[in-house]
Amino acid sequence: MRLWLAILFALSPLCASLAGAQTWPAKPIRIVLQFPPGGSTDLVARILGQAVSQSLGQPVIVENKPGADGAIAGDFVARAEPDGGTFFLASNTAMMQVPLLKKNAPYDAVKSFTPVSMVGRYVYVLVVAPALPVKNVAELIAYARANPGKLNYGSYSGVTQLMHANLRLVSKLDIALIPYKGEAPTVVDIIGGQVQLTFATPTSTLVHIKEGKLRALATLLPARFALLPDVPTANEAGLPPFNAGTWAALFGPAKLPAEIAARMNKELNAAMRRPDVREKIGQQGFELGGSTPEELGTFVQDQLVAWSRAFREAGMNPE
Repeated sequence: MRLWLAILFALSPLCASLAGAQTWPAKPIRIVLQFPPGGSTDLVARILGQAVSQSLGQPVIVENKPGADGAIAGDFVARAEPDGGTFFLASNTAMMQVPLLKKNAPYDAVKSFTPVSMVGRYVYVLVVAPALPVKNVAELIAYARANPGKLNYGSYSGVTQLMHANLRLVSKLDIALIPYKGEAPTVVDIIGGQVQLTFATPTSTLVHIKEGKLRALATLLPARFALLPDVPTANEAGLPPFNAGTWAALFGPAKLPAEIAARMNKELNAAMRRPDVREKIGQQGFELGGSTPEELGTFVQDQLVAWSRAFREAGMNPE
């Protein structure tokens, strides 16, 4: 009898976990973001969340927790109960920059999370304030060299910080970095003249570019962007190479039951295949693309190597 009781006691957490996975989802699901409302990640999360909510029969709530390069949102999810109620739609900033550049990072990109699915890749556009007397990257570099210390660069992510470092290192430019908590406020300040340039996504810039409130000089793409066909690629414009990927993916807390991760993966990838979802998100320049949980886990490991190299080559060290 004591032996059976010991076995039942040992198996009870597993049984509870399996029972929870079989009844999931029994309550609303929360998707946490590292950015404030208004940016591309926020838009993608809300469109996908609505589609997943329809298939799962539970509300999907998007919760914005900006700040600290994504460390606030990432730490929140890493500490959440692994019951399928909380997920992290993270960009490469939170998953690469925080673990690699913060000496006392609050989480580990691999050990603190359960991979669920890749979501897609960002399109980035180099934009400048229209008052700046430059029409292309060559003129921007010439102007910056002629006016050292007079240009401010708005940075709100690991990608934008790395591009700033590359510009300074490769093009020998004296451009000050001004940190922001999100993409939308950065773009607002460029339009207002407080800062002069940044890399941002079409979600926050496309309308302003077409209205003449921003000037686009290049895109971080291997081929020209369909929504901005007249804007050259980074390679065409002569920008420094950028090899680390710019992406977004969905993660749960560590020890999330495999059954829940698999079900969420299935519903999320089904949502990304819907024509209406692809049309809405495609108009913003975000390239959807899913994966299995296992593929995402391998991808994160590979990206840690690529980003570590990119940061090191750009002279960006842990602080």
